[in-house]
Amino acid sequence: MFFVDTIELSGLGNRSYLAGGEETAVAIDPPRDIDLVIAAAVRRGVRISHVVETHLHNDYVTGGLELARVVGAAYLVPAGARVSFERIRVHDGDRTQIDTRAGLSLRALATPGHTPHHTSYALEENGAAVAVFSGGSLLIGTVGRPDLVEPRLTERLARAQHASAHRLVAELPEDAAVLPTHGFGSFCSSSQSQGDATTIGKEKASNEALTRDADTFVADLLAGLDDVPAYYAHMGPANAAGPAPVDLTPPAVAGADEIADRLAAGEWVVDLRDRVAFAAGHVSGSFNFEAEGQLATYLAWLIPWDKPVTLLAESPGQLARAQRELVRVGIDRPTAAATGGPADWLREGEAPASYRRATFADLAGRHPGEGVVVLDVRRGSERAGGYIDGSLHIPIHTLHGRLDEVPDGEVWVHCAGGMRAAVAASLLDAAGRDVVAVDDSFDAAGRAGLLIRNP
Repeated sequence: MFFVDTIELSGLGNRSYLAGGEETAVAIDPPRDIDLVIAAAVRRGVRISHVVETHLHNDYVTGGLELARVVGAAYLVPAGARVSFERIRVHDGDRTQIDTRAGLSLRALATPGHTPHHTSYALEENGAAVAVFSGGSLLIGTVGRPDLVEPRLTERLARAQHASAHRLVAELPEDAAVLPTHGFGSFCSSSQSQGDATTIGKEKASNEALTRDADTFVADLLAGLDDVPAYYAHMGPANAAGPAPVDLTPPAVAGADEIADRLAAGEWVVDLRDRVAFAAGHVSGSFNFEAEGQLATYLAWLIPWDKPVTLLAESPGQLARAQRELVRVGIDRPTAAATGGPADWLREGEAPASYRRATFADLAGRHPGEGVVVLDVRRGSERAGGYIDGSLHIPIHTLHGRLDEVPDGEVWVHCAGGMRAAVAASLLDAAGRDVVAVDDSFDAAGRAGLLIRNP
């Protein structure tokens, strides 16, 4: 008997896995906070004998090197990945015994495309493949994007993705489970995955890489690629160098005077509370990135790299969860932190700042250009599906450097659901603008009577 446990990293849209038998197990693409994997092994009562990477990750800092060191496991990394630490180089066709008693082994399958060295691992029970850890190769209904390594390689890697997907289908049984690392909201996915579970047979019937010829697939894939999060540029080098252990102890406590000083110095003060609470009252100049949203992705994308950050949380638990999310993308230690609410973070005599929240129905009676600016902060691919007539488009990840492009007037900012609009509203509010955060689904815009244009 064997098991496969999934370690969900919903904030990043990724999954890591622990697979094994009665005595030993292997960790696949582990997160940087390795205690999650160790806890999973303890629950199973197994020893982690091997840690493997499908590729050198571009979207998060791996915990593989540290996990292997802490538990005394062999660390397997694709041979083509250029790294600065000792590891076992994995080549196509290599077999690794995982649990002898259960007859479990891993077979390496070279599947270039997401990266040139990408390797998938077939989990075999007594020689028969029962699952494949496909990393950023074959995802659910799609594949990993091929443009994260080097622009000159993008088309070549897109063609390699097509060939790799066909290789997996040709060499593995139809009932083998496909267990990707990316594709659950990760920007490493070339398009949005559909569903949570799949098999080789299901992908053969529906995956875009397997139902289209190579030329059509590559053309469509390249045409659909969206912007890459800016922090991705730092993840590959960090993983190649060998990430340092994490420190999840609480940061130094900041009082109201220190918070004010840090804001005055141009540092980032990030309020982790939900967007409703933030809009109702917050420290002027602070930014709102909800702890329960895609905190790591959007904060790491927007904040200048290595910029000092102070975190404001409603509770120690919220702060601890945020720290855990942020170390996964290389934001290792907040400079300081505080818990509570605005009353605890403001100096005596200071009043909290606030702004309005609204719906698209509220916006319907206003007219862009008449003292009202409608700002769309969705990605370009989203806007291509339709936009409010007269709206200004500045994607959220570019807004902080383009605030001077927002015309004078009352700014009604929207996204697709409200989370990114709240981030944008906080940026505008900190810059002194009169802002209204549209906290609504974009599907409601047309129903509210707003004129929707299609490019």
